[in-house]
Amino acid sequence: MTHDFTIYPGEMSLNALRSLYQNQDYLKITLYEEAWQDVQLARKTVEDIITQGRTVYGINTGFGLLASTSIPDDQLELLQKNLVLSHCTGVGKPLPDDVVRLIYVLKISSLAQGHSGIRPLALHAFIDFVNAGLIAEIPEKGSVGASGDLAPLSHLTACLMGEGYVMMGQKRIKTSEALKIKNLTPLTLSAKEGLAFLNGTQVSTALALKGLFLAEDLFASGVVAGSMSTDALMGSLTPFDSRIHKARGQIGQITIAPKYLELLEGSEIMASHTACDKVQDPYSLRCQPQVMGACFDMLHYAAKTLAIESNAVTDNPNIFPKEGVVLSGGNFHAEPVAMAADMLAIVICEIASISERRLSVLVDPHMSGLPAFLVQDSGINSGFMIAQVTAAALVSENRTMAHPSSVDSIPTSANQEDHVSMATYGARRLTGMGFNAMNCTAIELLAAAQGIDFRKPHKTSPALQIFYDKIRAKVSHYDKDRYFAPDIEAVYQMVQQSEFSAPIMDILPSGKPVK
Repeated sequence: MTHDFTIYPGEMSLNALRSLYQNQDYLKITLYEEAWQDVQLARKTVEDIITQGRTVYGINTGFGLLASTSIPDDQLELLQKNLVLSHCTGVGKPLPDDVVRLIYVLKISSLAQGHSGIRPLALHAFIDFVNAGLIAEIPEKGSVGASGDLAPLSHLTACLMGEGYVMMGQKRIKTSEALKIKNLTPLTLSAKEGLAFLNGTQVSTALALKGLFLAEDLFASGVVAGSMSTDALMGSLTPFDSRIHKARGQIGQITIAPKYLELLEGSEIMASHTACDKVQDPYSLRCQPQVMGACFDMLHYAAKTLAIESNAVTDNPNIFPKEGVVLSGGNFHAEPVAMAADMLAIVICEIASISERRLSVLVDPHMSGLPAFLVQDSGINSGFMIAQVTAAALVSENRTMAHPSSVDSIPTSANQEDHVSMATYGARRLTGMGFNAMNCTAIELLAAAQGIDFRKPHKTSPALQIFYDKIRAKVSHYDKDRYFAPDIEAVYQMVQQSEFSAPIMDILPSGKPVK
């Protein structure tokens, strides 16, 4: 199957980017036709500068601390080649394919907006490379998020030049060999092009987008899990009453509270305890709209930042063809991405944290009214005892990882680049945090389904029954101790594949309905 993706430079939606991220079919890119004129106009400005003998940073000078060093015209191609090769200093395992595909699209969109000064030929070579199905080997570590993602983008650019390695299908192969097989010519960079390809926030932004999409699915599964736990624990519906949330005025909790009521509507379990003397539920049940509402607001703020950055021009210097000028600034500084990633880290951490607390209530017979550790014959059977320990371990790990990356900075390039964002690490950690949090939520979903089993003959709500049935189609009732890890893995895969997201996705930033 082929996934056709048309790039409208500067106008890509989060919906489209989420679809690209989720779709692992063969990627074929087309660039909006009118963009080529903008690319050509910017290139003419670069060529006029060289023809006129003007000295302009990034075109015919050195870089960083060497910006005042002029480079003769006959050495400009060598300058670009040396720039790329010397910056290929990344270490660690390669970035995953889904991130690399996002990087491709973000970088092409940026280059095609007519402010980078590359030749149409160079952009065609990039698109041909992508459409050949080649995945550049880009080491995950080595960027501080200013001046852009220099090292990782250098590895990408080197592949266009025939250097380094790519994945072709399931095979790791030298790029030079792959280009021959695909009948592609290695790109020889011209003036300005090396810097245009290397500067930019596309790697950190792609990683942060992946974190956003993971956080959205986590958020949705957290609402479903919280609703199931509320039902299994015979919690109160009163805390979800819209009047409470309107009185406070916070948009997130006003928006999310009705979702709990929709999911719980028609529950026989709820109807069975309307006359009970229970006064208040633990905070992990009662304050779900407040906690998840705050997460909702932060998700939207981070998403807004990343939607803008996905469509941004972030290399340097920038060409402005209408004025015939080249302006040197700092759009490569990824501070907006770093702060958005820090917000997402907090969101991921908090969703898992409150999920683990509900799980703790479920396994405690004094608080839940259910069998100890959610299993009959506890003592002989340990049930969910250590599953809760696993969730606690994952939450603790996430709390450490949630320390903000944006507050860290380390000077580089002989103090020319003396304040950096650390956005690339900040965004990259979100994948690991998402894994931890999704597994934590998976354990709660299993526990909540187990709790609902113990409330029979009363049934859960029609909406939650759909998710209960999905879980039970993969994992049977826990009647006695068994090898537990596959149960957790099965439901984790369901969370990761958006199987709990349908009721919530319409209000989340990427807003793409889940099939």
